Amino acid sequence: MLFKENSVKKTGQGEKTSLCNSIRKRQTQGFFPVISEIKVRSDKAGDLLCGRDPAELAKEMSICPVAGISVVTEPEHFGGSMDYLKAVAEAVHVPVLHKDFITTEQQVEESALYGASAILLITAMLDTDSMIRLIETAGHHGLETLVEVHSSAELETVRDLPFDLLGINNRDITVFEIDDDDVSRTEELAGLCKDRLLISESSISSPEEVRRAGISGADAVLVGTSVLKARRMSEFIRTLTAVGWPL
Repeated sequence: MLFKENSVKKTGQGEKTSLCNSIRKRQTQGFFPVISEIKVRSDKAGDLLCGRDPAELAKEMSICPVAGISVVTEPEHFGGSMDYLKAVAEAVHVPVLHKDFITTEQQVEESALYGASAILLITAMLDTDSMIRLIETAGHHGLETLVEVHSSAELETVRDLPFDLLGINNRDITVFEIDDDDVSRTEELAGLCKDRLLISESSISSPEEVRRAGISGADAVLVGTSVLKARRMSEFIRTLTAVGWPL
């Protein structure tokens, strides 16, 4: 395993909890690890925040046994802002994952400055040299890296790189996740992922889909739209974590 063993990560902005360790902790507590997400909107689902305060939403999420909270800061398609990342990171004690189209070292540095514990790097948007450089920069700033793939070809490209967590996006980020899909992409690729904590991302809207992802080999799930659209958000999150661990 290449994930970090420390329970906190020290940076210039203080101490940050490890997303890897948080996932393992939830597993030992008998919960299925869920990373819930703050996202303003999407091209597919429309307005998701509906005027709610991101920090207050994050506080409600963190009362549940989530493994972490993801914050989408990309502005054009998802309506995000770095201010949301900062507000959420200051409001909760669980690890915060920064999701954006991160392609520069400056963005990685800003992620750390605004309080993230981990960052998302998307294989479809980076060549190998850029990926290595960003992984190294993240480590220098005390950040864990979640590298996202959508195909077996992308997985082969990054397999030997020194990142912390592997994500399988069940939707296609290159079309801004407007495609319809379910966790079958995780089921297809999970067996090829043996040496990293594995997160199944997107297209998860029920405990049954969490269970499918887990049975296929996922260590955690990242759930955004369905959490934000739930009538009783905390209750819905708890039904997902209640799938339990081990399966």
